[in-house]
Amino acid sequence: MSIKVEDYYAPATFQRMKAFADQHETPFVVIDRQIIADAYDQLGNCFPFAKIYYAVKANPATEIIELLRDKGSSFDIASIYELDKVMATGVGPERISYGNTIKKSRDIRYFFDKGVRLFATDSEADLRNIAKAAPGSKIYVRILTEGSTSADWPLSRKFGCQPDMALDLLILAKQLGLVPYGISFHVGSQQRDIDVWDAAIAKVKVIFERLKEEDGITLQMINMGGGFPANYIQRTNDLETYAEEITRFLKEDFGDDLPEIILEPGRSLIANAGVLVSEVVLVARKSRTAVERWVYADVGKFSGLIETMDEAIKFPIWTEKKGEMEEVVIAGPTCDSADIMYENYKYGLPLNLASGDRLYWLSTGAYTTSYSAVEFNGFPPLKSYYL
Repeated sequence: MSIKVEDYYAPATFQRMKAFADQHETPFVVIDRQIIADAYDQLGNCFPFAKIYYAVKANPATEIIELLRDKGSSFDIASIYELDKVMATGVGPERISYGNTIKKSRDIRYFFDKGVRLFATDSEADLRNIAKAAPGSKIYVRILTEGSTSADWPLSRKFGCQPDMALDLLILAKQLGLVPYGISFHVGSQQRDIDVWDAAIAKVKVIFERLKEEDGITLQMINMGGGFPANYIQRTNDLETYAEEITRFLKEDFGDDLPEIILEPGRSLIANAGVLVSEVVLVARKSRTAVERWVYADVGKFSGLIETMDEAIKFPIWTEKKGEMEEVVIAGPTCDSADIMYENYKYGLPLNLASGDRLYWLSTGAYTTSYSAVEFNGFPPLKSYYL
């Protein structure tokens, strides 16, 4: 398998990133902010009727927050720490959603005191905490959706509730003096099956209708989460195709008078903007007759590549070395046997690859720096640079 950089980056863009990378010691990720700006504009053009709330967890760098702030983005926040970081850049509370359904009561109060009035929930205990700590706030309930088999990074049942419970929670929200505002769902990250949005939107439509007809509650918003793809080895449809189909699903169920639509992109905005640069530490075989080589890099699961767990996300890997290719196992530098990125999925790397050569992991702007360990084996967190 030979990766062609031009399939992922404009030649001038990659050369600029590589020229910068050549001046720095590995490992690190270099991120081109213009790619993020272009991705934001593309998403806005594809969904002109939607509000964009950037999922800060994907990459919480101040450089990215400030860029998206200036583009007009709102922000999906998961903790008081993210909140402080975003608000420190001048973002107002009206552009913030507390999207984490698992939160302490004192953290809810912290958000409320900062002026935030939009909260996600999926359980009665959390809802009652919101009613006490953030009275009168807008509530949206996250529902469970299908799509785990077709998403490269599926979301478990940890988040969301069944539609019948969502109905109960929204009714209770009104009784508790909150504003039952909407429904949210997430079909899984790097979702390749567009039809899963159709099923999720259909569930939402039923909830909207039942609440209005039976309880006199008119919901105003659908939060469709993220799930739009980045450019990894396994290709997907382009964003325009996603948008055309999802817009059709929405209009089939809600007509031309759509409720407020929120998108929470993370990966799709920033993954393609990053190149993670690593160095080969060792190339070894396990026996005299072993067919496969083991390539050990100075970056691994604990330094930004946790999404290789179960080989879920398959990053394109490029090297300047050329020549005959051979299948390899790729592993990280730490003293942990779990620190193997790819063993079953067979990557091909040149036979003449040697210690000191560089590996360029493409489309690594998302969920790398934010997942990097603080000090496992003493290794520092993954460095990042922003062009």
